[in-house]
Amino acid sequence: MLKFFYPYQKIKSESQGYLLKSGKAIEISTEKSLESDSSNRKVNTLNLSTLLDSLSYRDFRWIWISSFVSFLAMNMQMITRSWLILRVTDDSPLALTLVTLTFALPMTVVSPLAGALADRFSRKKLVVFSQASNALLTIIMGTLDITGVISFWHIMVIGIFNGSLMAVNMPSRQAIISDIVPDDKLMNAISLNNSSMNLTRVAGPALAGFLILFVDTAGVFFIISGTYIFAALTIGLVKYAPTRKTNGSSTVGGDIKEGLAYAFSEPILKGLFVMTFIPVLFGFSYYALIPAWAREALNIESDGLGILLMLMGIGATVGTIALAAAGNLKHRGIIMLTSCFAWGVALSIFSQTSSFTLAVPFLIFIGLTSSVYMSMNMTMVQLHSNPEMRGRVMSISMMTFG
Repeated sequence: MLKFFYPYQKIKSESQGYLLKSGKAIEISTEKSLESDSSNRKVNTLNLSTLLDSLSYRDFRWIWISSFVSFLAMNMQMITRSWLILRVTDDSPLALTLVTLTFALPMTVVSPLAGALADRFSRKKLVVFSQASNALLTIIMGTLDITGVISFWHIMVIGIFNGSLMAVNMPSRQAIISDIVPDDKLMNAISLNNSSMNLTRVAGPALAGFLILFVDTAGVFFIISGTYIFAALTIGLVKYAPTRKTNGSSTVGGDIKEGLAYAFSEPILKGLFVMTFIPVLFGFSYYALIPAWAREALNIESDGLGILLMLMGIGATVGTIALAAAGNLKHRGIIMLTSCFAWGVALSIFSQTSSFTLAVPFLIFIGLTSSVYMSMNMTMVQLHSNPEMRGRVMSISMMTFG
């Protein structure tokens, strides 16, 4: 217990729920939050006791597990698909870019519809549908591969469906989180959820790279399909009852128009969308070209490529865990802008490297800064959105990834 003396101030103890008048000595525990009329400053430090706050909610634990498994499958699929494309097209970087485009464009087109569906229907069922459908598509990909009939256009078509399902999955999954945890824990919850994605960026590429050596790309696709099925089953265990209001529009088209009108009438949301679009456009495009760069510039095989991508995952995991431990941060905008600038500088320097040793620290730092930036952005978007609009608002944010 600590004793403080506050002259001429009103102090609110949130945990006790009362006001103490000026000039009185008070005793509080170090965990209690104090607010002062004369000063609104609050020192935020890493607090390991708050790191796992959101995991105290049963439904969030299942969401986290489902996210981890789903992102593991997605990251394994990305590395396996890239390796298959290089094999089918004789190491064509253009082919990698085209497949990435077929994955990204549907996210732009389908996202508004997916967001409207997320605010109109069960978000949980939409996530289950997307995961089960991804499992089916991956089985088809593995079957085409193992029978030797796989071609570039097969990969392109399946990529279109994968991108569409991603557009359905992400807004609903993110909006469920804000349905379950209170706003003061949303930063922690989103950071923890993103940490599941970033942990799989460590494990997924490395695991896929090594599995390709033993069971080839076809075998890995079948393993990935089972992983998607498990993700669907775990999200099905979430039992929350959403409290958002029923949408007033009578049609899905009306919902889309209403969501767009709302999102772009809010100055803060408009600024956040711009701050998502520009870094994603210039900051994530390198990811699709790393397989070709690794093979041509470094002359490494699939296991080495997995290690390169794993390094970014390590940095990203460190960033999101630090945010989760920091709790309900102030000055989110400044942190977001600073991490974005650092991300850009690191990418600029990394683009000039041609050595594995030199690439290592920059890949870790790129992962760290990009994860901090995206976590802050997603948190701010949800906090500045009405609960009944969050699915549509998150879908607009997802459109920038296309």
